[in-house]
Amino acid sequence: MKKLSIILLLFFTVAIANAQHKKIDTLRAALSKATADTARVNILMELGVNYFISNPDSCIIFSLQAYDLAGKNKIPVKQARALNNMANAYATMGDYVKGIQLYVKSLRIYETINDVPGTVNVYNNIGATYVQDADYKDALRYLQIADKLWEPYIKTHKLKKFGDRESKDVQFINFGECYLYTNKIDSADYYLQICYQDAKKNNFSNLINNIERDLGEVEIARGHKVSALKYLREAITISKSNDDVEMLSMSYLSTSKLYHNYKQQDSAEYYAMQALEIARSGKYQQDVLNAGKVLYTYYDEDHNLPEAYKYFKLTTAAKDSLYSQDKVKQLLSIDFEEKQRKQDIAAAQSQYREKVRTYALLAGLAVLLFLVFVFWRNGKQRQVANQLLQTQKEEIQSALSKLELTKDQLIQSEKMASLGELTAGIAHEIQNPLNFVNNFSEVSIELIDEMDEELNKGDTNEAKTIAADIKQNLEKIRHHGRRADGIVKGMLQHSRASSTTKEPTDINKLADEYLRLAYHGLRAKDKSFNADLVMLFDKKLPVANVVPQDIGRVLLNLFTNAFYAIQQKQKIAGTAYKPTVEVSTRLITPFSGGRGVEIKVKDNGNGIPDNIKDKIMQPFFTTKPTGEGTGLGLSLSYDIVVKGHGGNLNVLSKDGEYTEFIISIPL
Repeated sequence: MKKLSIILLLFFTVAIANAQHKKIDTLRAALSKATADTARVNILMELGVNYFISNPDSCIIFSLQAYDLAGKNKIPVKQARALNNMANAYATMGDYVKGIQLYVKSLRIYETINDVPGTVNVYNNIGATYVQDADYKDALRYLQIADKLWEPYIKTHKLKKFGDRESKDVQFINFGECYLYTNKIDSADYYLQICYQDAKKNNFSNLINNIERDLGEVEIARGHKVSALKYLREAITISKSNDDVEMLSMSYLSTSKLYHNYKQQDSAEYYAMQALEIARSGKYQQDVLNAGKVLYTYYDEDHNLPEAYKYFKLTTAAKDSLYSQDKVKQLLSIDFEEKQRKQDIAAAQSQYREKVRTYALLAGLAVLLFLVFVFWRNGKQRQVANQLLQTQKEEIQSALSKLELTKDQLIQSEKMASLGELTAGIAHEIQNPLNFVNNFSEVSIELIDEMDEELNKGDTNEAKTIAADIKQNLEKIRHHGRRADGIVKGMLQHSRASSTTKEPTDINKLADEYLRLAYHGLRAKDKSFNADLVMLFDKKLPVANVVPQDIGRVLLNLFTNAFYAIQQKQKIAGTAYKPTVEVSTRLITPFSGGRGVEIKVKDNGNGIPDNIKDKIMQPFFTTKPTGEGTGLGLSLSYDIVVKGHGGNLNVLSKDGEYTEFIISIPL
């Protein structure tokens, strides 16, 4: 059944792609021929809408182009619609905060130009986003705001435009889903039936599949299998016809739940698998999480532990992805609220100055009395403002404390992740001294037997010679034992929370050790990978007073990035390409009023594009694929070198040719 499922899914995906590409190709052709900016804006908007269902990323790109072009030509209504489209795409992909921010920006434009349908549409979309985020209380609040704005508009215009009728139906769908997910089934059915009849009457095919899927959920809740299956099958058919990938995934998942309720496990697993694969192809992270949870539950019920564990890991990964985004979203939210607060204060101050200028024209006693009143009122306002500022200050300090705690947790997670990168390299490096210890121990045992024989013969001179050999072997055993001990201690130091204790450290030895650990760690994962390691160490370099595990962590991160860069380039370059990583050290004077040590790490990989060079040190920024990088490595390295050691971390790079990181630390 699983093989059949995959074959059907691939067939359907190809069919969708062919149908959608025809319309998109037509729009692209029209865009290449359009010369007027207004025409180009309309085509870009249409491209964004067509990509929204199957590829939200492309929707954002084309909508952003439409927004910029509309702004250049001063077409605010088009700007508002483009922002609304981008917000829809972000919300669909699970980035709810970014979506809400863009909705608010669109809302302000609509309100400025007094576009009631546009304003209502945005409020509806904000409500729908909160429904998707399972925040039904806030969802209802925004939907009710939209409803209050909509009622007087309906009385005046009587919903003459199809777009207005469609917006009203969307509002009823959102109300229905709010009540559906809060188990108010009768209320949900009431709103959904109203918009269902209107959507069929006006042939709103892009809404009918959504409504029928919701009505299928209503019938599932009521225990009506036949009617539920009828609605869901119609929803699937229309979703395929409309190329509505996300709604198709959701309809499949609802169908899966229906079969599961009636103990038809094979059908339940089949439709849940369909829902998961389609959600993954469309990058609908929330739907991936929902389908993964369902599959994990089904296989757990079947006691199929390998499959259950597989989907448990998938669900965990989806949760982690959304959780990591939430950390960034909190920062964005705080920044947004602070900017908004400043704008409000600036606007209030501007209004106050205008009033003062106006009243200053009055003469005599009226002016004096007015000024007294103004000063008194300002005093009251200052007291209120000071109290408000104090409250906001305490809230911000609390938020910052939580962010610091989160930062510390992320730093420790990054350390443990880098420890995992070290494991294979450590295994290789520690094997060499252990082999020496074993070999010299065996030889020493044989020499002791020989010495016993010579002593029995009475040849003390030969016995002394053998004893000298044994002593030499024991010295070598001690040397290599200390080497193994040093590797283990370095691993333990790397895994512990950072210490601020600095100690004299041989930078050359530290760089050599971590370079080999990083190289062998990568080789353990990819046996086909080879690279030239060039070490240009200043042999007269004095010891530096540093925290060795922190500087080791910085070097490990730079080496790992360098090997990753040349590995990626090796995949696309010809046989003439020779992957190379070069590390060098030297003494620099003067530096920070004294002397310093400079460490350079250079690779001949793909380099760093100019447009992202100023972003690579930012927290959470990464160019690696999802799951291969946290975006914390260079940020933590920068903090260790600059803040922890008073040094500098700079980068030189040429796109497609090389990257060189330069560390400078005072001795």
